[in-house]
Amino acid sequence: MSSSSVILVTGGSGLVGQGIKYIIETEPVGSKFGKREGETWVFATSKDGDLKDPKATEAMFEKYKPTHVIHLAALVGGLFKNMKYKLTFLRDNMLINANILESSHNPDGAPRPKIEKVISCLSTCVFPDKVTYPLDENKIHSGPPHESNFGYAHAKRMVDVYNQYVDRQQLILNLKAGELTIWAGAGLGAHDLEDSHVIPGLIHKTYKVKKEIEAGNKDAKLTVAGTGKPLRQFIYSRDLAKLFIWMLREYDDVEPLILSVGEDEEVSIEEVAKAITKAFGIEGQYKFDTSRADGQFRKPATNAKLLSLVGSDFKFTPFDEALQETVDWFLQNYETARTGKK
Repeated sequence: MSSSSVILVTGGSGLVGQGIKYIIETEPVGSKFGKREGETWVFATSKDGDLKDPKATEAMFEKYKPTHVIHLAALVGGLFKNMKYKLTFLRDNMLINANILESSHNPDGAPRPKIEKVISCLSTCVFPDKVTYPLDENKIHSGPPHESNFGYAHAKRMVDVYNQYVDRQQLILNLKAGELTIWAGAGLGAHDLEDSHVIPGLIHKTYKVKKEIEAGNKDAKLTVAGTGKPLRQFIYSRDLAKLFIWMLREYDDVEPLILSVGEDEEVSIEEVAKAITKAFGIEGQYKFDTSRADGQFRKPATNAKLLSLVGSDFKFTPFDEALQETVDWFLQNYETARTGKK
């Protein structure tokens, strides 16, 4: 990367985009994860244009003239939103991804710098429903994904396919399309009551339960959809941000790379509920709505390839510490946080 690099981050107002912005703004300039002298970082949001529209996407590229792209923008949501709007998740995400990647390899030869590297973002939901665990980078296309995320999963899988063919056809010689798998993080994401990922949604719901308790309803409890038994791996958004920056600097392979904590760090949804209520000072004030779906029971993934490349000195933030930081942030920023309905 040159000293005049321009890094465009799509989805710049989202969970991971804000995590990257935080790291770039707080790490020392010139450090392993910090901004480098002369670099320009652009965190694009929906105000920069509708990425489902190819002309609007191209106009954004013409405006900022990036040399590197970290593509995070997507239509995202929790389990129940994915189940309800499968076609929307498939269509919108395929349009967004196609437009970003087309503008990145600049097939019409627009007068702007060539893109040196594109990092695109997948999700654990791309992996097959029926597969031998742990998940690894070679199992993405070895069977159909879980029914609950079918639309979103296929849209994300196509990013991998697109990147592989861009690389093979050498549509631009210096495009290095790296990609990764991202887990829902304990970070600064959308805390919508119904449509967000599990941790942000439960944090907002717990906030409201605590307000009820403080108002005199001592029996108020957090209601958690499902049985609480499913297991997930969670990575703190600021840890993930550091790994994105490392990929930008160091990872030059078109093959996917899983960015995650280890498979031995699975946490049950009940453990998440317990930790969140504890962080709010109302430990144990939760119950389960077993009439609602659990979704996929578990999908453990190995981070062995990542650790072999990034080095053993990289440390993940412990789950409870990351969660407490997130709750503290939410309490301090409730009025401006992306909460949907207050």
